[in-house]
Amino acid sequence: MRISFLIHNAYGIGGTIRATHNLAAGLAAHHEVEIVSVFRHREKPFLGHHPGVTLRHLVDTRAGTPGYEGDHPEHAVAAQHFPREDGQYKAYSVLTDRRIRAHLATVGADVVVTTRPGLTHHLARQGHRGAVRVGQEHLGLDAHTPALRRRLRAVYPRLDALTTATEADARAHRGRLRLPGVQVAVLPNAVPAPVGPPADPAARRIVAAGRLVPVKRYDLLIRAFARVHGLHPDWSLDICGGGERRAALAELVDRLGLAGHVRLRGAVHPMEDAWTSGSVAAVSSSWEAFGMTLVEAMRCGVPVVATDCPNGPREIITDGVDGRLVPPGDPDALAEGLLQLVGDESLRRSMGKAALANAARFDPAAVAERCSDLFTSLVARRGRAGGAARLRGSGHRARGAALSAAFTVRDTGRSLRSAARAATPGGSG
Repeated sequence: MRISFLIHNAYGIGGTIRATHNLAAGLAAHHEVEIVSVFRHREKPFLGHHPGVTLRHLVDTRAGTPGYEGDHPEHAVAAQHFPREDGQYKAYSVLTDRRIRAHLATVGADVVVTTRPGLTHHLARQGHRGAVRVGQEHLGLDAHTPALRRRLRAVYPRLDALTTATEADARAHRGRLRLPGVQVAVLPNAVPAPVGPPADPAARRIVAAGRLVPVKRYDLLIRAFARVHGLHPDWSLDICGGGERRAALAELVDRLGLAGHVRLRGAVHPMEDAWTSGSVAAVSSSWEAFGMTLVEAMRCGVPVVATDCPNGPREIITDGVDGRLVPPGDPDALAEGLLQLVGDESLRRSMGKAALANAARFDPAAVAERCSDLFTSLVARRGRAGGAARLRGSGHRARGAALSAAFTVRDTGRSLRSAARAATPGGSG
Protein backbone atom coordinates (compact mmCIF):
# COMPACT_ATOMS: atom_id res chain seq x y z
CA MET A 1 0.00 0.00 0.00
CA ARG A 2 1.28 3.47 -0.86
CA ILE A 3 0.62 6.07 1.84
CA SER A 4 1.26 9.80 1.49
CA PHE A 5 1.20 12.28 4.38
CA LEU A 6 0.73 15.99 3.71
CA ILE A 7 2.02 18.20 6.53
CA HIS A 8 2.47 21.94 7.06
CA ASN A 9 6.24 21.80 7.71
CA ALA A 10 8.05 18.53 8.36
CA TYR A 11 11.33 20.37 8.95
CA GLY A 12 10.31 22.09 12.19
CA ILE A 13 9.64 20.95 15.74
CA GLY A 14 6.32 20.19 17.40
CA GLY A 15 3.95 17.42 18.42
CA THR A 16 2.27 16.97 15.03
CA ILE A 17 5.64 16.81 13.30
CA ARG A 18 7.02 14.23 15.74
CA ALA A 19 3.84 12.18 15.55
CA THR A 20 3.88 12.16 11.74
CA HIS A 21 7.54 11.16 11.49
CA ASN A 22 7.06 8.41 14.10
CA LEU A 23 3.95 6.95 12.46
CA ALA A 24 5.48 7.11 8.98
CA ALA A 25 8.55 5.25 10.27
CA GLY A 26 6.36 2.53 11.76
CA LEU A 27 4.34 2.14 8.56
CA ALA A 28 7.46 2.04 6.39
CA ALA A 29 8.24 -1.47 7.64
CA HIS A 30 5.40 -2.83 5.47
CA HIS A 31 4.29 -0.05 3.13
CA GLU A 32 5.62 2.56 0.73
CA VAL A 33 5.43 5.81 2.68
CA GLU A 34 6.18 9.43 1.94
CA ILE A 35 5.87 12.71 3.84
CA VAL A 36 5.14 15.77 1.71
CA SER A 37 5.89 19.03 3.47
CA VAL A 38 4.15 22.13 2.15
CA PHE A 39 7.09 24.24 3.31
CA ARG A 40 10.80 23.60 3.68
CA HIS A 41 12.68 26.20 5.70
CA ARG A 42 15.88 24.29 6.55
CA GLU A 43 18.23 21.81 4.90
CA LYS A 44 17.41 18.83 7.12
CA PRO A 45 14.43 18.10 9.38
CA PHE A 46 15.07 19.25 12.95
CA LEU A 47 13.80 15.90 14.24
CA GLY A 48 15.36 13.78 11.50
CA HIS A 49 13.37 11.20 9.58
CA HIS A 50 13.40 7.48 8.87
CA PRO A 51 15.57 6.54 5.84
CA GLY A 52 12.78 4.31 4.56
CA VAL A 53 10.38 7.25 4.31
CA THR A 54 10.55 9.55 1.29
CA LEU A 55 10.54 13.25 2.22
CA ARG A 56 9.81 16.02 -0.26
CA HIS A 57 8.40 19.55 -0.24
CA LEU A 58 6.14 21.81 -2.28
CA VAL A 59 7.52 25.30 -1.54
CA ASP A 60 11.15 26.08 -0.64
CA THR A 61 11.55 29.01 1.78
CA ARG A 62 15.28 28.54 2.45
CA ALA A 63 16.71 31.98 1.76
CA GLY A 64 19.91 31.96 -0.27
CA THR A 65 19.37 28.54 -1.82
CA PRO A 66 18.88 27.91 -5.57
CA GLY A 67 15.31 26.70 -5.02
CA TYR A 68 14.21 29.63 -2.84
CA GLU A 69 10.61 30.69 -3.58
CA GLY A 70 9.85 33.04 -0.71
CA ASP A 71 9.83 35.96 -3.14
CA HIS A 72 7.67 34.22 -5.78
CA PRO A 73 4.99 36.71 -6.96
CA GLU A 74 2.18 34.27 -6.23
CA HIS A 75 3.46 33.77 -2.69
CA ALA A 76 2.73 37.42 -1.95
CA VAL A 77 -1.00 36.98 -2.62
CA ALA A 78 -3.30 35.52 0.06
CA ALA A 79 -4.56 31.98 -0.42
CA GLN A 80 -7.96 31.46 -2.01
CA HIS A 81 -8.55 27.83 -1.08
CA PHE A 82 -6.73 27.33 2.23
CA PRO A 83 -9.34 28.32 4.87
CA ARG A 84 -8.61 31.66 6.51
CA GLU A 85 -10.04 30.29 9.78
CA ASP A 86 -7.02 27.97 10.13
CA GLY A 87 -4.40 29.46 12.45
CA GLN A 88 -1.67 29.08 9.79
CA TYR A 89 -3.61 30.93 7.10
CA LYS A 90 -1.11 33.79 6.79
CA ALA A 91 1.62 31.35 5.76
CA TYR A 92 -0.39 30.20 2.73
CA SER A 93 -0.79 31.85 -0.64
CA VAL A 94 -1.92 31.47 -4.23
CA LEU A 95 1.36 29.61 -4.78
CA THR A 96 0.60 27.05 -2.07
CA ASP A 97 -2.98 26.73 -3.35
CA ARG A 98 -1.64 25.80 -6.76
CA ARG A 99 1.08 23.46 -5.49
CA ILE A 100 -1.25 21.63 -3.10
CA ARG A 101 -3.89 21.16 -5.81
CA ALA A 102 -1.28 19.83 -8.25
CA HIS A 103 0.15 17.54 -5.57
CA LEU A 104 -3.24 16.06 -4.74
CA ALA A 105 -3.76 15.40 -8.44
CA THR A 106 -0.37 13.72 -8.94
CA VAL A 107 0.28 11.87 -5.70
CA GLY A 108 -1.06 8.52 -6.91
CA ALA A 109 -1.21 7.02 -3.42
CA ASP A 110 -3.68 4.45 -2.15
CA VAL A 111 -4.19 6.57 0.97
CA VAL A 112 -3.63 10.32 1.36
CA VAL A 113 -3.41 11.66 4.91
CA THR A 114 -3.50 15.32 5.91
CA THR A 115 -2.39 16.55 9.31
CA ARG A 116 -4.09 19.89 10.00
CA PRO A 117 -7.57 21.31 9.30
CA GLY A 118 -6.57 23.63 6.45
CA LEU A 119 -4.86 20.82 4.56
CA THR A 120 -7.73 18.43 5.26
CA HIS A 121 -10.03 21.09 3.80
CA HIS A 122 -7.93 20.94 0.60
CA LEU A 123 -8.05 17.13 0.61
CA ALA A 124 -11.82 16.98 1.09
CA ARG A 125 -12.44 19.39 -1.79
CA GLN A 126 -9.61 18.48 -4.17
CA GLY A 127 -8.44 14.97 -3.29
CA HIS A 128 -8.52 12.48 -6.14
CA ARG A 129 -11.57 10.24 -5.83
CA GLY A 130 -9.45 7.17 -6.56
CA ALA A 131 -7.54 7.53 -3.30
CA VAL A 132 -8.76 6.99 0.24
CA ARG A 133 -8.87 10.42 1.94
CA VAL A 134 -8.01 10.54 5.63
CA GLY A 135 -7.88 13.66 7.77
CA GLN A 136 -5.91 13.59 11.01
CA GLU A 137 -6.93 15.83 13.90
CA HIS A 138 -3.93 16.63 16.08
CA LEU A 139 -5.30 19.67 17.88
CA GLY A 140 -8.77 18.60 18.99
CA LEU A 141 -12.18 19.94 18.01
CA ASP A 142 -12.43 22.28 21.00
CA ALA A 143 -9.19 23.98 19.94
CA HIS A 144 -10.90 25.31 16.80
CA THR A 145 -12.97 28.48 16.58
CA PRO A 146 -16.71 28.16 15.86
CA ALA A 147 -16.04 29.59 12.38
CA LEU A 148 -13.48 26.89 11.60
CA ARG A 149 -15.76 24.17 12.94
CA ARG A 150 -18.53 25.40 10.62
CA ARG A 151 -16.12 25.34 7.68
CA LEU A 152 -14.99 21.81 8.50
CA ARG A 153 -18.54 20.55 9.01
CA ALA A 154 -19.33 21.59 5.45
CA VAL A 155 -16.50 19.62 3.79
CA TYR A 156 -15.50 16.78 6.13
CA PRO A 157 -18.38 14.51 4.95
CA ARG A 158 -16.35 14.10 1.73
CA LEU A 159 -13.60 12.28 3.63
CA ASP A 160 -13.36 8.53 3.98
CA ALA A 161 -12.08 8.72 7.54
CA LEU A 162 -11.05 11.13 10.26
CA THR A 163 -8.63 10.10 13.01
CA THR A 164 -8.28 11.70 16.42
CA ALA A 165 -5.60 11.20 19.06
CA THR A 166 -8.08 10.53 21.88
CA GLU A 167 -11.42 8.85 22.35
CA ALA A 168 -12.82 12.02 23.93
CA ASP A 169 -12.06 13.99 20.77
CA ALA A 170 -13.50 11.21 18.59
CA ARG A 171 -16.77 11.44 20.54
CA ALA A 172 -16.79 15.22 20.07
CA HIS A 173 -16.35 14.89 16.30
CA ARG A 174 -19.01 12.19 15.99
CA GLY A 175 -21.52 14.10 18.06
CA ARG A 176 -20.97 17.69 16.94
CA LEU A 177 -19.81 17.60 13.31
CA ARG A 178 -22.38 15.09 12.03
CA LEU A 179 -20.25 13.08 9.59
CA PRO A 180 -22.46 10.37 8.01
CA GLY A 181 -20.41 7.81 6.12
CA VAL A 182 -17.10 9.04 7.56
CA GLN A 183 -15.31 6.60 9.82
CA VAL A 184 -14.06 8.45 12.91
CA ALA A 185 -11.29 6.38 14.49
CA VAL A 186 -8.88 6.88 17.39
CA LEU A 187 -5.22 6.75 16.43
CA PRO A 188 -2.93 7.80 19.29
CA ASN A 189 0.42 9.39 18.63
CA ALA A 190 3.35 7.01 18.31
CA VAL A 191 6.47 7.39 20.46
CA PRO A 192 9.57 5.22 19.91
CA ALA A 193 11.37 3.44 22.72
CA PRO A 194 14.42 5.27 24.08
CA VAL A 195 17.84 4.11 22.95
CA GLY A 196 19.46 4.16 26.38
CA PRO A 197 18.54 2.80 29.80
CA PRO A 198 15.51 4.10 31.73
CA ALA A 199 15.70 6.97 34.18
CA ASP A 200 17.25 6.57 37.62
CA PRO A 201 14.52 6.82 40.30
CA ALA A 202 17.15 8.26 42.67
CA ALA A 203 17.58 11.41 40.57
CA ARG A 204 16.31 14.54 42.31
CA ARG A 205 14.96 16.43 39.33
CA ILE A 206 11.49 17.15 37.94
CA VAL A 207 11.32 17.56 34.15
CA ALA A 208 8.65 19.23 31.99
CA ALA A 209 8.64 19.85 28.25
CA GLY A 210 6.55 21.80 25.75
CA ARG A 211 6.16 25.20 24.19
CA LEU A 212 6.22 28.12 26.60
CA VAL A 213 2.68 29.25 25.86
CA PRO A 214 -0.23 30.13 28.19
CA VAL A 215 -2.11 26.83 27.78
CA LYS A 216 0.84 24.90 29.25
CA ARG A 217 0.50 26.82 32.54
CA TYR A 218 4.18 26.70 33.47
CA ASP A 219 3.50 29.57 35.86
CA LEU A 220 1.37 27.10 37.84
CA LEU A 221 4.15 24.49 37.75
CA ILE A 222 6.77 26.96 38.97
CA ARG A 223 4.52 28.02 41.86
CA ALA A 224 3.89 24.37 42.74
CA PHE A 225 7.61 23.67 42.61
CA ALA A 226 8.29 26.57 44.98
CA ARG A 227 6.40 24.60 47.64
CA VAL A 228 8.25 21.39 46.72
CA HIS A 229 11.59 23.16 46.93
CA GLY A 230 10.74 24.59 50.33
CA LEU A 231 10.42 21.05 51.72
CA HIS A 232 13.05 19.38 49.49
CA PRO A 233 15.72 22.02 48.69
CA ASP A 234 17.95 19.44 46.97
CA TRP A 235 15.41 19.00 44.13
CA SER A 236 15.44 21.01 40.88
CA LEU A 237 13.07 21.64 37.99
CA ASP A 238 13.95 21.66 34.28
CA ILE A 239 11.46 23.11 31.76
CA CYS A 240 12.41 22.30 28.16
CA GLY A 241 10.95 24.34 25.29
CA GLY A 242 10.88 27.80 23.81
CA GLY A 243 8.07 30.26 23.31
CA GLU A 244 6.43 33.58 24.03
CA ARG A 245 6.22 33.15 27.81
CA ARG A 246 9.94 32.68 28.44
CA ALA A 247 10.63 36.20 29.76
CA ALA A 248 7.59 36.18 32.03
CA LEU A 249 8.48 32.76 33.43
CA ALA A 250 12.09 33.78 34.02
CA GLU A 251 10.83 36.80 35.96
CA LEU A 252 8.57 34.54 38.06
CA VAL A 253 11.49 32.23 38.83
CA ASP A 254 13.54 35.19 40.10
CA ARG A 255 10.66 36.64 42.10
CA LEU A 256 10.09 33.33 43.90
CA GLY A 257 13.79 32.98 44.71
CA LEU A 258 14.21 29.88 42.56
CA ALA A 259 17.11 31.03 40.38
CA GLY A 260 19.56 28.17 40.05
CA HIS A 261 16.87 25.66 40.99
CA VAL A 262 14.57 26.11 37.99
CA ARG A 263 16.14 25.98 34.51
CA LEU A 264 14.39 27.19 31.36
CA ARG A 265 16.42 25.11 28.94
CA GLY A 266 14.90 26.13 25.61
CA ALA A 267 14.26 23.59 22.84
CA VAL A 268 16.00 20.28 23.57
CA HIS A 269 16.58 17.49 21.05
CA PRO A 270 16.66 14.66 21.58
CA MET A 271 14.45 14.88 24.67
CA GLU A 272 15.39 11.38 25.82
CA ASP A 273 18.46 12.64 27.69
CA ALA A 274 16.38 15.29 29.47
CA TRP A 275 13.73 12.79 30.56
CA THR A 276 16.26 10.27 31.86
CA SER A 277 18.05 12.99 33.84
CA GLY A 278 14.97 13.26 36.06
CA SER A 279 12.83 10.88 38.09
CA VAL A 280 9.48 12.73 37.94
CA ALA A 281 7.79 14.41 34.95
CA ALA A 282 5.22 17.19 35.27
CA VAL A 283 2.42 18.39 33.00
CA SER A 284 0.55 21.49 34.20
CA SER A 285 -1.57 22.23 31.11
CA SER A 286 -5.11 23.53 31.14
CA TRP A 287 -5.74 21.57 27.92
CA GLU A 288 -3.90 18.87 25.92
CA ALA A 289 -4.90 17.52 22.52
CA PHE A 290 -3.07 14.29 23.38
CA GLY A 291 -0.08 14.67 25.67
CA MET A 292 2.89 13.40 23.72
CA THR A 293 5.34 14.53 26.40
CA LEU A 294 3.54 12.29 28.90
CA VAL A 295 4.19 9.26 26.72
CA GLU A 296 7.79 10.30 26.02
CA ALA A 297 8.51 10.52 29.75
CA MET A 298 6.75 7.22 30.50
CA ARG A 299 8.69 5.44 27.75
CA CYS A 300 11.83 6.53 29.63
CA GLY A 301 10.51 5.00 32.84
CA VAL A 302 9.53 8.33 34.40
CA PRO A 303 6.16 8.59 36.22
CA VAL A 304 4.14 11.70 35.36
CA VAL A 305 2.19 14.05 37.60
CA ALA A 306 -0.31 15.71 35.26
CA THR A 307 -3.36 17.91 35.48
CA ASP A 308 -6.51 15.99 34.64
CA CYS A 309 -7.29 18.35 31.79
CA PRO A 310 -9.09 17.61 28.52
CA ASN A 311 -8.32 15.49 26.56
CA GLY A 312 -5.23 13.32 26.72
CA PRO A 313 -3.83 12.75 30.22
CA ARG A 314 -6.72 10.68 31.56
CA GLU A 315 -6.44 8.34 28.53
CA ILE A 316 -2.69 7.87 29.06
CA ILE A 317 -2.11 7.81 32.83
CA THR A 318 -3.62 5.25 35.19
CA ASP A 319 -3.88 7.35 38.32
CA GLY A 320 -1.94 5.89 41.22
CA VAL A 321 -0.34 3.19 39.06
CA ASP A 322 2.02 4.87 36.58
CA GLY A 323 1.51 8.50 37.59
CA ARG A 324 -0.84 10.94 39.25
CA LEU A 325 -3.74 13.00 37.93
CA VAL A 326 -4.55 16.22 39.79
CA PRO A 327 -7.20 18.92 39.28
CA PRO A 328 -6.19 21.53 36.67
CA GLY A 329 -5.51 25.13 37.60
CA ASP A 330 -4.63 24.36 41.23
CA PRO A 331 -0.95 24.87 42.22
CA ASP A 332 -1.51 23.30 45.65
CA ALA A 333 -3.00 20.13 44.13
CA LEU A 334 -0.10 19.93 41.67
CA ALA A 335 2.38 20.44 44.51
CA GLU A 336 0.71 17.66 46.53
CA GLY A 337 0.96 15.28 43.58
CA LEU A 338 4.62 16.10 43.06
CA LEU A 339 5.41 15.82 46.77
CA GLN A 340 3.92 12.34 46.91
CA LEU A 341 6.56 11.15 44.45
CA VAL A 342 9.39 13.46 45.47
CA GLY A 343 9.21 12.18 49.03
CA ASP A 344 9.12 8.46 48.18
CA GLU A 345 11.85 6.91 46.05
CA SER A 346 10.31 3.43 46.22
CA LEU A 347 7.06 4.84 44.83
CA ARG A 348 8.98 6.55 42.02
CA ARG A 349 10.63 3.24 41.26
CA SER A 350 7.39 1.21 41.14
CA MET A 351 5.47 3.85 39.19
CA GLY A 352 8.40 4.25 36.80
CA LYS A 353 8.35 0.52 36.03
CA ALA A 354 4.59 0.63 35.48
CA ALA A 355 4.95 3.69 33.23
CA LEU A 356 7.57 1.89 31.13
CA ALA A 357 5.32 -1.14 30.69
CA ASN A 358 2.05 0.72 30.09
CA ALA A 359 3.52 3.15 27.55
CA ALA A 360 4.60 0.30 25.26
CA ARG A 361 1.14 0.48 23.65
CA PHE A 362 2.28 3.72 21.99
CA ASP A 363 5.27 2.13 20.26
CA PRO A 364 5.39 3.04 16.54
CA ALA A 365 5.06 -0.62 15.55
CA ALA A 366 1.89 -1.02 17.62
CA VAL A 367 0.33 2.24 16.43
CA ALA A 368 1.39 1.55 12.83
CA GLU A 369 -0.31 -1.87 12.95
CA ARG A 370 -3.49 -0.22 14.16
CA CYS A 371 -3.18 2.41 11.43
CA SER A 372 -2.40 -0.17 8.74
CA ASP A 373 -5.50 -2.17 9.67
CA LEU A 374 -7.61 0.99 9.38
CA PHE A 375 -6.16 2.00 6.01
CA THR A 376 -6.44 -1.55 4.64
CA SER A 377 -10.11 -1.70 5.59
CA LEU A 378 -10.76 1.68 3.99
CA VAL A 379 -9.07 0.63 0.76
CA ALA A 380 -11.02 -2.65 0.78
CA ARG A 381 -14.24 -0.76 1.36
CA ARG A 382 -13.61 1.04 -1.90
CA GLY A 383 -13.11 -2.34 -3.57
CA ARG A 384 -9.58 -1.53 -4.64
CA ALA A 385 -7.17 -4.44 -4.65
CA GLY A 386 -3.51 -3.53 -4.26
CA GLY A 387 -2.46 -4.26 -7.85
CA ALA A 388 -5.42 -2.44 -9.35
CA ALA A 389 -4.78 0.51 -7.07
CA ARG A 390 -1.18 0.77 -8.25
CA LEU A 391 -2.27 0.56 -11.89
CA ARG A 392 -4.84 3.29 -11.45
CA GLY A 393 -2.31 5.28 -9.42
CA SER A 394 0.13 5.20 -12.34
CA GLY A 395 -2.58 6.43 -14.68
CA HIS A 396 -3.67 9.22 -12.44
CA ARG A 397 -0.05 10.29 -11.82
CA ALA A 398 0.32 10.69 -15.57
CA ARG A 399 -2.89 12.70 -15.80
CA GLY A 400 -1.78 14.73 -12.78
CA ALA A 401 1.59 15.49 -14.36
CA ALA A 402 -0.22 17.01 -17.32
CA LEU A 403 -2.38 19.04 -14.93
CA SER A 404 0.70 20.21 -13.04
CA ALA A 405 2.35 21.29 -16.28
CA ALA A 406 -0.79 23.20 -17.18
CA PHE A 407 -0.64 25.04 -13.88
CA THR A 408 3.00 25.88 -14.45
CA VAL A 409 2.51 27.49 -17.86
CA ARG A 410 -0.68 29.33 -16.88
CA ASP A 411 -0.42 33.06 -17.36
CA THR A 412 0.92 34.36 -14.03
CA GLY A 413 -0.54 37.82 -14.49
CA ARG A 414 -4.04 36.46 -14.98
CA SER A 415 -3.62 34.23 -11.91
CA LEU A 416 -2.45 37.14 -9.78
CA ARG A 417 -5.27 39.43 -10.90
CA SER A 418 -7.80 36.75 -10.05
CA ALA A 419 -6.19 36.10 -6.67
CA ALA A 420 -6.04 39.79 -5.84
CA ARG A 421 -9.77 40.16 -6.52
CA ALA A 422 -10.50 37.17 -4.31
CA ALA A 423 -8.32 38.55 -1.50
CA THR A 424 -10.29 41.83 -1.27
CA PRO A 425 -13.18 42.10 1.25
CA GLY A 426 -16.06 39.98 0.00
CA GLY A 427 -13.76 37.54 -1.80
CA SER A 428 -13.66 33.84 -1.06
CA GLY A 429 -11.76 32.69 2.05
